[in-house]
Amino acid sequence: MHPLAGQPATDDLLVNIPRLVSDYYTIQPDQAESSQRVAFGTSGHRGTSSNGSFNEAHILAVSQAICEYRCAHGIEGPVFVGMDTHALSEPALISAVEVFAANDLDVMIDQERGYTPTPVISHAIVSYNRSHSKLADGVVITPSHNPPEDGGFKYNPPHGGPAGSDITGWVEQRANELIAENLSGVNRVSFEQALRSGKVHKYDFITPYVNDLEHVLDMEAIASGKLSIGVDPLGGSGLHYWGPIADRYGLDLTLVSKKIDPTFSFMHLDKDGRIRMDCSSASAMAGLINLKDDFDIAFGNDPDFDRHGIVTRGHGLLNPNHYLAVAIQYLYTHRPQWSSDATIGKTLVSSAMIDRVANGLGRTVTEVPVGFKWFVDGLSEGSMAFGGEESAGACFLRRDGNTWCTDKDGFIMALLAAEITAVTGRDPGEHYQELTQKYGAPVYQRLDAVANDAQKKVLSALSPEQVKAEKLAGDPIIARLTHASGNGAAIGGLKVVTERGWFAARPSGTEAVYKIYAESFEGKEHLSHLQSEAQEIVAEVFKANGV
Repeated sequence: MHPLAGQPATDDLLVNIPRLVSDYYTIQPDQAESSQRVAFGTSGHRGTSSNGSFNEAHILAVSQAICEYRCAHGIEGPVFVGMDTHALSEPALISAVEVFAANDLDVMIDQERGYTPTPVISHAIVSYNRSHSKLADGVVITPSHNPPEDGGFKYNPPHGGPAGSDITGWVEQRANELIAENLSGVNRVSFEQALRSGKVHKYDFITPYVNDLEHVLDMEAIASGKLSIGVDPLGGSGLHYWGPIADRYGLDLTLVSKKIDPTFSFMHLDKDGRIRMDCSSASAMAGLINLKDDFDIAFGNDPDFDRHGIVTRGHGLLNPNHYLAVAIQYLYTHRPQWSSDATIGKTLVSSAMIDRVANGLGRTVTEVPVGFKWFVDGLSEGSMAFGGEESAGACFLRRDGNTWCTDKDGFIMALLAAEITAVTGRDPGEHYQELTQKYGAPVYQRLDAVANDAQKKVLSALSPEQVKAEKLAGDPIIARLTHASGNGAAIGGLKVVTERGWFAARPSGTEAVYKIYAESFEGKEHLSHLQSEAQEIVAEVFKANGV
């Protein structure tokens, strides 16, 4: 923990925005450097302009690749484009629009050229495609909760959710080819020409999304509960949505901050002393936590509003795993129109408390690898009513059991906390305490262990047979998993399970470490045993493979 964690950001930490934007246009990425190539992770291409990892060339090439992908797959509807409040988002939006218009796409952007959250883009795609034969898709320009100097670019195909690796792999390869060809294959017009072309359309994203909220949440119950609600948008893309939401549904809602500033100078520093808009971090959310006694319920979101942070008077900022369990318990007992067969989606590194809650509800858990893309099909078909990640991202079906959107939605997860409080008279923190009395109180932690490239490669390609251990922290091992039990997809690592705890180990995509997620239902000492033996098990695998 950095000594300044949770303290207001200092001027010396603020990014130089003019230089950052200048670097976007003037630095040319070097294809010989792997860090400067287009690389789609679980949340699109990310980087910063100052080191050649997120520059104009990247966005022009990725946008052209998306146009070619659309053409090859017969996607002929409009492309909905949104951006968050990071400094590099607007330059990237301009670059994308220049390419999309030149390729004769109908481009839908906010009517005020304002900011559009990730879930709103997903909701727009899903809503449009319900009634049109020529399918739409979308782009969200955001690096999520990353520091102010970062940029990000995500593609959502016609299902409305994050693109799968089959799509992103193709787009990534084609974009890098275009950059290597000095962008000679990129069609582009000036931004002014694009705006005059008749292909760029000003679109009201706010009204249809706000009006539709009553079909996914019990907004009437929230209003009737007369809750005092505190909201910290963390300077993000949903800031201008909260006023219309409060007005439309008669909520007593207070925005504790209305600032939009690309340096995010109003933030409290994260645990490592950096500016990071992580609504699941108690350090970054210190400002709202300090105000917790002023409200019946409070919440914050990251810059693209696909994540949520729930703050209660009695428990402060809730652990994301804890709130997921509460949300599942509540939703599956307060949505009578949902199918009795609809499963609960969780990532393999989310809390086993979810499994215990699901068992108590008589529901099936669909456990998938890390990445929200694995929930898209289930949410689209209605076969999965809820999908959630331990990193504070989740989405669920409409009250009638139909699809709401297919990406993480921080709005509805935040407002759900208000619905739970209004309907039950107890906030989510109190509900979690009730769950621990029934199912136990797990202790969960993620840490990093050193690993070189060869070791990370071995870890990402393990088979269960390579794990020779029979016990973990004194308990018999009941499962060794290298593929997710819910869909059979490779997890890119290892998960080992006992009756009282588990660990998962996955290589980092950007650092010389592997991540160890561990959880114990027996307390902190048992958790420490899990973590140390997890490293021993992984070390044995490395040794057996000569790395």
